[in-house]
This record gives sequence, structure tokens and C-alpha cells, in this order.
Amino acid sequence: MKLDRIDLKILSELQKNGRITNVELAERVNLSPSPCLMRVKKLQTEGYIANYSAQINLSKLGQALTVFTEVTLKNHRQADFARFLAAVEKIESVMECHLISGGYDYLLKFVTVDVIEYQTTMERLLDLDVGIEQYFSYVVLKSPIVRSYLPLDTMFRL
Repeated sequence: MKLDRIDLKILSELQKNGRITNVELAERVNLSPSPCLMRVKKLQTEGYIANYSAQINLSKLGQALTVFTEVTLKNHRQADFARFLAAVEKIESVMECHLISGGYDYLLKFVTVDVIEYQTTMERLLDLDVGIEQYFSYVVLKSPIVRSYLPLDTMFRL
């Protein structure tokens, strides 16, 4: 499926508000409701829309700690990466895991209750002996910019 500018506009609107009505979405992308709904269903079928979810206001639930962690592995064989990833995938407090070029191998984003829970998680990970040579932790003090949507309009100009 080749996307056109209307498809990108639909995706852009849906990522900002997944609960938008089809009628309102159709108005925003200058389509009538029926063709708009057909396009949305096609985008879902083709896998461009992975899922719909609610964004939780974490501060309403209580305190949380976000930590970014740089991880360097001892060895760099395919099996070493796979072993590390298999262990990290099981840790629910890992929100993101990125293989990075440069001075370290992985950048992880943890969200935990507090620093004690984070440190306990890291100690358990080290005890599993999944090949971690070293890690550096960066505790987030404040997040002045957090976007939950991609700038599709500027990334994929049609």
C-alpha cells in the first residue's frame, strides 16, 4: 500500500487523538465519512496503525522515577545481544530499549516507583550474568518536553 497525503493526515490526527469520531476525522482530512472510514480500516489492515491505547497521567497515580541507562556488553556476538535482550524483555519497568551506535551498546528507559526499585532491578539483571560489562544511570529530574506523537507532516512530505 502506497500512502498519500490524506493517509498521512489521517495517521497524524489519529496518533494525536485515537478517540476522534470518524465524522470529525473526515472533516479534518477533507473527506466524507465513508471514504475516511475505509481508509482507516485499510491503514489498520496493512499494519500502519498498530493499536489504540490510553495515555495515563502518571503524576495522578503517585510518584515515579524515570531513569535512562547506558549499557555496554562484554562481547558483541549475535548470541550476546540475544541473551541480553531476552533478559531485558522480561523486565516490565523497561519502557524502551534501543541498540545504539557510539560509545555504548544499548540505551534503556526505565520507569519505576523509586531509585531503590531501579537499583534492585539492575542488581537482578547483573546477577543473571547476561553479559553486561558496565552501565551508567541518568535519573530524570524533569521532562519539559514529552511528545506522544510523531511529526509525520514534516517527516514524510507528499
